[in-house]
Amino acid sequence: MNPNDATRSPKLLDLVRQAIRLRHLSPATEEAYVRWIKRFVLFHEKRHPKDMGAREVEAFLSHLAMDRMVSPSTQNQAKASLLFLYKDVLEAPLPWLSDIAQARRARRLPVVLTLEEVVSLLNQLNGTLGLIAHLLYGTGMRLMEGLRLRVKDIDFERREIIVREGKGFKDRVTLLPEVLIQPMRLQLRRARSFHERDLAEGVGEVWVPEGLAAKYKGLGRSWAWHWVFPSHLRSVDPRAGVTRRHHIYPESVQRAVREGSRRADLSKPVTPHVLRHSFATHLLQAGTDIRTLQELLGHKDVETTMIYTHVLNRGGKGIQSPLDRVSSQIPRFRSAPGPVSRDRDPADLPPTAGHPAMSASTS
Repeated sequence: MNPNDATRSPKLLDLVRQAIRLRHLSPATEEAYVRWIKRFVLFHEKRHPKDMGAREVEAFLSHLAMDRMVSPSTQNQAKASLLFLYKDVLEAPLPWLSDIAQARRARRLPVVLTLEEVVSLLNQLNGTLGLIAHLLYGTGMRLMEGLRLRVKDIDFERREIIVREGKGFKDRVTLLPEVLIQPMRLQLRRARSFHERDLAEGVGEVWVPEGLAAKYKGLGRSWAWHWVFPSHLRSVDPRAGVTRRHHIYPESVQRAVREGSRRADLSKPVTPHVLRHSFATHLLQAGTDIRTLQELLGHKDVETTMIYTHVLNRGGKGIQSPLDRVSSQIPRFRSAPGPVSRDRDPADLPPTAGHPAMSASTS
């Protein structure tokens, strides 16, 4: 066997995984980095990365952009993987890699639903997955932030939810909608029944950060650390080899929202993240100041939050078209129907507390 054959020997990838887990990076990051490092090695005919340099890295990134035509964000992920490989695994000098230009991402406006479209979508979603969708729209959380929510991080008295280790590993506080208090209490009862059954069967443990698990034995069996939205199936943790109950998988929510959008006959591409975009836009429409919204969303820079000002219930840049000003003087517009109604204020929306999503059984 060729000692430089990194794809046949598990040693290189084992070192990558070890370095990732030492830094407490997520399983998704581990999977992505390992995948890109494999592709890099295969692209260069299985040469070991320590025998390659700037020319090979640039060739690989250029191949992704020019031949594979990947998006800038995908190319940047590949670069981050190689940066981690050389800096944190091989411990090789890499000023040349830091100097490689970052691919520029296109600045695109987010997809935002109107209030009527949100109501149409949520009316198509029920059960636990429907409750998650309501929670994402009502709090502005990202999908994984909602799914990783733990019992201890809901404060019913203060009407708050603490989002732990959001994007950028930052904690933040967001609001708990009044109409979701009772549905969330019911969800906690269902989750506790899972927990108590697991304990009775000797497996009632969930994943907790390694440092805390080492310091506080049995913490993973505590109800306070249990998932608010546990999966109905137990599975084996691939890292620890322990049977645990994971939270609901994101694909389940994504599929439910996609199918709900189809049933609601929405023409826009709808994903769970669109509910976060809609939360932000509708709060701005209701008069929430941009700094408060920045804190609720967990944005590092207010410039990121400013993107939601593009749809503040007014056309274009918030000005009236000159054609609208003179339309009454143009015969073809005199008999035209009135202007299309804009979004209503959130306070005018009917209550949703009695909606099936708030009381249906766990799906």
